[in-house]
Amino acid sequence: MIIACPHCDTLNRVPDERLKQQPTCGKCKLCVFTPAPIELTSTNFANHANKSELPLVVDFWASWCGPCKSFAPIFYEAAKTWEHQFRFGKLNTEEQQALAAQFNIRSIPTLMIFKQGQLLAQQAGALPKSAFDQWLKNYC
Repeated sequence: MIIACPHCDTLNRVPDERLKQQPTCGKCKLCVFTPAPIELTSTNFANHANKSELPLVVDFWASWCGPCKSFAPIFYEAAKTWEHQFRFGKLNTEEQQALAAQFNIRSIPTLMIFKQGQLLAQQAGALPKSAFDQWLKNYC
Protein backbone atom coordinates (compact mmCIF):
# COMPACT_ATOMS: atom_id res chain seq x y z
CA MET A 1 0.00 0.00 0.00
CA ILE A 2 1.25 3.48 -0.81
CA ILE A 3 0.84 5.81 2.17
CA ALA A 4 1.71 9.51 2.41
CA CYS A 5 3.70 10.34 5.54
CA PRO A 6 1.69 12.56 7.91
CA HIS A 7 4.86 14.42 8.89
CA CYS A 8 6.72 15.14 5.62
CA ASP A 9 4.08 14.08 3.01
CA THR A 10 6.50 11.68 1.28
CA LEU A 11 4.88 8.68 -0.40
CA ASN A 12 5.93 5.36 1.12
CA ARG A 13 5.29 1.81 -0.10
CA VAL A 14 4.30 -0.34 2.89
CA PRO A 15 3.67 -4.10 2.50
CA ASP A 16 0.22 -5.10 3.77
CA GLU A 17 1.72 -7.44 6.38
CA ARG A 18 3.64 -4.49 7.92
CA LEU A 19 0.70 -2.07 8.21
CA LYS A 20 0.14 -2.78 11.93
CA GLN A 21 3.88 -2.90 12.79
CA GLN A 22 4.32 0.90 13.07
CA PRO A 23 6.09 1.33 9.69
CA THR A 24 8.30 4.39 9.35
CA CYS A 25 8.77 6.90 6.56
CA GLY A 26 11.79 6.33 4.34
CA LYS A 27 12.57 10.05 4.36
CA CYS A 28 11.89 11.46 7.84
CA LYS A 29 11.96 8.10 9.73
CA LEU A 30 8.77 8.93 11.69
CA CYS A 31 5.79 6.58 11.85
CA VAL A 32 3.52 6.72 8.78
CA PHE A 33 0.47 6.34 11.03
CA THR A 34 -0.59 9.02 13.45
CA PRO A 35 -3.43 8.96 15.97
CA ALA A 36 -4.32 12.58 15.20
CA PRO A 37 -5.62 14.48 12.18
CA ILE A 38 -3.09 16.21 9.97
CA GLU A 39 -3.40 19.78 8.73
CA LEU A 40 -4.20 19.77 5.03
CA THR A 41 -2.98 22.54 2.74
CA SER A 42 -2.67 23.13 -0.97
CA THR A 43 0.89 21.81 -0.64
CA ASN A 44 0.13 18.40 0.85
CA PHE A 45 -3.47 17.72 -0.18
CA ALA A 46 -2.69 15.89 -3.45
CA ASN A 47 -0.30 13.39 -1.86
CA HIS A 48 -2.85 12.44 0.80
CA ALA A 49 -6.07 12.58 -1.25
CA ASN A 50 -4.91 11.53 -4.72
CA LYS A 51 -1.72 9.50 -4.45
CA SER A 52 -2.02 7.69 -1.12
CA GLU A 53 -3.95 4.40 -1.12
CA LEU A 54 -5.08 5.01 2.46
CA PRO A 55 -8.54 6.64 2.34
CA LEU A 56 -8.51 10.25 3.53
CA VAL A 57 -11.32 11.65 5.70
CA VAL A 58 -11.36 15.44 5.43
CA ASP A 59 -13.05 17.83 7.85
CA PHE A 60 -13.58 21.17 6.09
CA TRP A 61 -13.90 23.65 8.97
CA ALA A 62 -13.34 27.25 10.13
CA SER A 63 -12.24 28.70 13.46
CA TRP A 64 -15.39 30.80 13.88
CA CYS A 65 -17.76 27.83 13.34
CA GLY A 66 -19.50 26.57 16.50
CA PRO A 67 -20.53 23.17 15.09
CA CYS A 68 -16.96 22.71 13.79
CA LYS A 69 -15.60 23.27 17.29
CA SER A 70 -18.10 20.89 18.87
CA PHE A 71 -17.34 18.18 16.26
CA ALA A 72 -13.53 18.49 16.61
CA PRO A 73 -13.19 16.14 19.64
CA ILE A 74 -15.24 13.46 17.83
CA PHE A 75 -13.00 13.82 14.75
CA TYR A 76 -9.82 13.59 16.87
CA GLU A 77 -11.15 10.49 18.66
CA ALA A 78 -11.98 8.86 15.32
CA ALA A 79 -8.42 9.53 14.13
CA LYS A 80 -7.16 7.45 17.09
CA THR A 81 -9.69 4.67 16.62
CA TRP A 82 -9.46 4.33 12.84
CA GLU A 83 -5.78 5.24 12.23
CA HIS A 84 -4.94 2.07 10.24
CA GLN A 85 -8.05 2.24 8.06
CA PHE A 86 -8.13 5.97 7.28
CA ARG A 87 -5.96 9.09 7.33
CA PHE A 88 -7.78 12.03 8.95
CA GLY A 89 -7.14 15.59 7.88
CA LYS A 90 -8.52 18.99 8.79
CA LEU A 91 -8.72 21.67 6.13
CA ASN A 92 -9.22 25.22 7.37
CA THR A 93 -11.52 26.81 4.78
CA GLU A 94 -10.42 30.34 5.73
CA GLU A 95 -6.74 29.58 5.11
CA GLN A 96 -7.25 27.22 2.16
CA GLN A 97 -9.93 29.08 0.22
CA ALA A 98 -8.89 27.70 -3.19
CA LEU A 99 -9.28 24.09 -2.02
CA ALA A 100 -12.59 24.87 -0.35
CA ALA A 101 -13.82 26.44 -3.59
CA GLN A 102 -12.54 23.49 -5.64
CA PHE A 103 -14.84 21.19 -3.64
CA ASN A 104 -17.78 23.63 -3.54
CA ILE A 105 -17.80 23.88 0.23
CA ARG A 106 -20.92 25.89 1.03
CA SER A 107 -21.50 24.87 4.64
CA ILE A 108 -19.19 23.77 7.39
CA PRO A 109 -18.35 21.41 8.75
CA THR A 110 -18.40 19.31 5.62
CA LEU A 111 -16.89 15.84 5.70
CA MET A 112 -15.50 14.05 2.64
CA ILE A 113 -13.77 10.73 2.10
CA PHE A 114 -11.26 10.45 -0.74
CA LYS A 115 -9.43 7.40 -2.02
CA GLN A 116 -6.81 7.78 -4.73
CA GLY A 117 -8.40 10.96 -6.07
CA GLN A 118 -11.96 9.68 -6.04
CA LEU A 119 -14.58 11.24 -3.79
CA LEU A 120 -16.23 8.27 -2.04
CA ALA A 121 -18.60 10.11 0.28
CA GLN A 122 -19.69 13.55 1.42
CA GLN A 123 -21.59 14.63 4.52
CA ALA A 124 -22.68 18.17 5.37
CA GLY A 125 -22.87 19.00 9.07
CA ALA A 126 -21.45 17.57 12.25
CA LEU A 127 -22.37 14.04 13.30
CA PRO A 128 -22.67 12.45 16.73
CA LYS A 129 -19.87 9.94 17.43
CA SER A 130 -22.01 6.85 16.81
CA ALA A 131 -23.30 8.19 13.48
CA PHE A 132 -19.80 9.24 12.41
CA ASP A 133 -18.41 5.77 13.22
CA GLN A 134 -21.25 4.14 11.28
CA TRP A 135 -20.60 6.45 8.32
CA LEU A 136 -16.91 5.49 8.35
CA LYS A 137 -17.73 1.76 8.55
CA ASN A 138 -19.47 2.05 5.19
CA TYR A 139 -16.16 2.99 3.51
CA CYS A 140 -13.49 0.78 5.06
